[in-house]
Amino acid sequence: MNDKNFKPYVPADKVMPELTPVSLILGVILAVLFGGANAYLGLRVGMTVSASIPAAVVSMGIIRKILRRDSILENNMVQTIGSAGESLAAGAIFTLPALFMWAGEGLGEAPSLIEIGIIALCGGILGVLLMVPLRSSLIVKEHGVLAYPEGKACAEVLIAGEEGGSRSVTVFSGLSIAAVYKFITDGLRLFPSEVDFSIGFYKGAGIGMDVLPALAGVGYICGARVASYLLAGGITAWFVLMPVMALFGSNAVIFPAEMSVAELWESAGTWGLWKNYVRYIGAGGVAAGGIISLIKSLPLIVRTFIGAIGGYGGGVHGAKRTERDIPMGVLGIGIAVIAVLMWLIPVIPVNLLGAVIIIIFGFFFATVSSRMVGLVGSSNNPVSGMAIATLLISAFILKLTGAAGVSGMTSAIVIGSFICIISAIAGDASQDLKTGFLIGSTPLRQQLGEIIGCVFSALAIGGILYILNKAWGYGSNELPAPQAMLMKLVVEGVMDGNLPWALVFTGVFLAIAVEILGIPVLPYTIGLYLPIHLSLPIMAGGLVRLFLEKRKYKNEAKKGETIQAGVLYSSGMIAGEGIVGILLAVFAIIPIGSETLGDYLNISESFSLGNAGGLIFFAALILTMLKFTLWNKSIKK
Repeated sequence: MNDKNFKPYVPADKVMPELTPVSLILGVILAVLFGGANAYLGLRVGMTVSASIPAAVVSMGIIRKILRRDSILENNMVQTIGSAGESLAAGAIFTLPALFMWAGEGLGEAPSLIEIGIIALCGGILGVLLMVPLRSSLIVKEHGVLAYPEGKACAEVLIAGEEGGSRSVTVFSGLSIAAVYKFITDGLRLFPSEVDFSIGFYKGAGIGMDVLPALAGVGYICGARVASYLLAGGITAWFVLMPVMALFGSNAVIFPAEMSVAELWESAGTWGLWKNYVRYIGAGGVAAGGIISLIKSLPLIVRTFIGAIGGYGGGVHGAKRTERDIPMGVLGIGIAVIAVLMWLIPVIPVNLLGAVIIIIFGFFFATVSSRMVGLVGSSNNPVSGMAIATLLISAFILKLTGAAGVSGMTSAIVIGSFICIISAIAGDASQDLKTGFLIGSTPLRQQLGEIIGCVFSALAIGGILYILNKAWGYGSNELPAPQAMLMKLVVEGVMDGNLPWALVFTGVFLAIAVEILGIPVLPYTIGLYLPIHLSLPIMAGGLVRLFLEKRKYKNEAKKGETIQAGVLYSSGMIAGEGIVGILLAVFAIIPIGSETLGDYLNISESFSLGNAGGLIFFAALILTMLKFTLWNKSIKK
């Protein structure tokens, strides 16, 4: 329930610098940087992380320590704008790479930079506009009920502003170390970033890990519990399902493979079994998990929708500074204009029916997203589940209305992309507005800041997607783009009926069994879908956090600071690897004679430390996490 005695950190009658040129420029830079880093992370792992806290810390380090400015509201505006880039990137990379994959298969053309930019821009702005009516119902009236964990943590970081300098050092240390590490492994190729081992006595099974800093960082931020669910899914796939396939199906030719299981095992090993069979089982599991999560949330969704319609009163000029939203009239006009633009702009392959679907599903899933991030945080927001549900329904509708083939599949993916971006931005805006509510920001200015972040991130995301695709190609080992691959399989299955439905339903019923056992179904099925090589390093990061949480401390304050230092360092590692990953993608497409700059950097043919070197360097990386948490001298004794 709403706490009527609540008072924000900055009183409503106090005016401080907020949406200034400094906060605008710095926020836009961080939006592009964190957006690019998260795009790379999501395309490699299938997961993204919130950028609000690291953006707030970097903001304080620059604004307070370098520029000598002192306004908590200005710092909050920087993280509001900066975190929008991460969310917009997450929505785009979960879907749009499917269009590049189809183009590579000769089905249609890759989306242009203009098309990607307009889709990202319209989806991002819609996400902000559709979330605004929910602020009063979810953030104000349910203060004390909905936790909004990232929003609350970000507010605590901002309020502890006098410690911003030392905390920003932790973020930049993680960024620098991860950047150097990434350049050594994937630039110079001194050791392989993917360590892989076969298990001779257990046919069909395999194990390995991607020894990369971003994965360890994701594991630390998510924690050991979530990481363990991911690993459990990976173990089910790589140590149960694949050995059973090798044992019972050795001479059988099972669609979609064109050779027997035994021949597939001999020619391609564990990866052949995973690519042809396991990923379809995982796709069915993730789809079922997303739909189960939505069904469980329906009562909350309905209550939130009713509360939003009945309780919105934003845009009143006479209201206190901390109660002003974008006026309802402006929201209605803005949503209507974007709907018409989606319909009429030629480069967006969406007809009038598609535009209507986007607006209806957009508001529905913006409500879901805003409520879910309040309960479980942004990292557990089931954006992919919402997109899958949208793709299934929109693909069936488009097929029934005659929009089949390549054009129908393209339209379905674009509709799903809009929903992904809307859901991701709505969740991010909810966390940011919760931070603003706690510290006393002006909601109207924060909402404008979110829109500004979306505009500049939309301009950058197309170029980032093109660079990464040209360097490695989506669906490759370097960039498997697991979420986009899943969306592609769903649409193809509906439009062409060419999915191996027996495998898909195996995943569906595995998800149902896990739900019956009371295990969180989405993390488990994502682990089932992703290679175990990703789950193991994530688990390593989760174990570091578990170790720190279980240790004895002098007081709770020191424990909290130690854990938070790890979050900041891990966020820096994710950003560092992502930035260098994009840089290496640029090197990979710069021609020098018959080779590229990336080829000249590669020293693996003359010298390599091999798998052992990869494991040693990864162990050293884990020790740096302890250095900046457990052995961090800047943390209060």
